[in-house]
Amino acid sequence: MLGRGVLTPFGSLASAIYARIIAARNANFDAGRGVVHMDRPVISVGNLSVGGTGKTPMVVHVLGVLRDAGNKPCVAMRGYRAGPDGSDEAALYRRARAAVPIVARPDRVEGLIDLFATSEGEDVDTIVLDDGFQHRRLARQLDIVLLDATRSVFLDRLLPSGWLREPVSSLARAHAVVVTHAERVASRVVDEMLRRVRDMTPNALLASARHEWLDLRVHYGHDVQVRPIDWLRSKRVVAACAIGNPDAFLAQARDAAGIDLAARFVLRDHDPFNTATIARIAKAASNADAIVVTEKDWSKLSKVATDTWPCAVAVPRLGMQFERGGGELAAAIIKAARPLTHDQPAY
Repeated sequence: MLGRGVLTPFGSLASAIYARIIAARNANFDAGRGVVHMDRPVISVGNLSVGGTGKTPMVVHVLGVLRDAGNKPCVAMRGYRAGPDGSDEAALYRRARAAVPIVARPDRVEGLIDLFATSEGEDVDTIVLDDGFQHRRLARQLDIVLLDATRSVFLDRLLPSGWLREPVSSLARAHAVVVTHAERVASRVVDEMLRRVRDMTPNALLASARHEWLDLRVHYGHDVQVRPIDWLRSKRVVAACAIGNPDAFLAQARDAAGIDLAARFVLRDHDPFNTATIARIAKAASNADAIVVTEKDWSKLSKVATDTWPCAVAVPRLGMQFERGGGELAAAIIKAARPLTHDQPAY
């Protein structure tokens, strides 16, 4: 569903006011006011919409490209709804890329400055911004914008009437646009979306990618085993998630099981999984073979006592498989991570 509800006169007025605020804010940044230039390159991964477009797996992909090329990146993020141990995404990045320093603070500039004053930060040569398209305070060498193939931004509206954080015309400042969740729509839908993006930003690199489960980390008590995806085949599966766009996760869980899910729990993005919720999930799984949760949600659920779960908990490892443009995007990432020179542009 694209809209956030019925388009009311009040909603239209609120969206119009929001549009003027965003336009004024972007005009200031376009003029360079309030923009901070770091002493090392910045690569941003972001989107136009509220909700899940695949930023986390894309950031993991960017980190992998950089590390394979010999770079030493860090991640800078807001740390949305961070607990004592940090945010869900920060915990996921630590598991996926253990040696990558992470800044998870509302003021990312201040957090980066503090990081670079440490021995850990001295070695960092590239900054990767998680959810950075609207965080224009930091100048960047590469702006990667993700569009969800299942929720066309061209049919959506600005907040609060719709899900858009800024107008579609903002795509004009993107250096690369990646259509994600391509596996969930017909190829013609992806083609049409990329065609419309090309009309708006003729010089941007265009790509499309599928979200695929690579394998499973199966937890049973204190035992953890890596299993192929078909381990779930014909099993009674309870799926639980608290992510921005749950539909793809639920579809993948059902496809992996090959039968209808025994139960599903769809919570709001970044839900804390309180005691009552965990009890409901455990009760529903009393006759199940496995509970399937996302990597991000496992950041919280891994802290639950192991004897809470009546069956195995399977955590799929999500990866991005590029259908087109993957090689070109990797080359652009490596190029953007070159040491800065005085004449190198930043945006």
